Amino acid sequence: MPRQMHHPDPQDVTLAQALSALGDPVRLGILAVLADRGEHPREDFDGLGVGSSTVSHHMRTLREAGLTRHRLEGTRCFVSLRQDALSAYPEVLVGVLRAVEAR
Repeated sequence: MPRQMHHPDPQDVTLAQALSALGDPVRLGILAVLADRGEHPREDFDGLGVGSSTVSHHMRTLREAGLTRHRLEGTRCFVSLRQDALSAYPEVLVGVLRAVEAR
């Protein structure tokens, strides 16, 4: 059976948790990559200026805050924004995405 990652139900994630997850420059860099609403391989995040384990930590923070979906395929991980998260806090998340796209 393939390995699966836990993705919390968006109803179980508070606005404070989502905002806390967005309060870091590296995580905003991850969102800048994901702003196109596509699915990206983990390698797309290697240019953020931090080590691989640090990127993994920030990815986990975003996933646990219900903001990203991680799909495992063999040994590879693909990451995308969760559309249900965008629906939960549309004004906040769309505003953040616009801001990161603009920089």
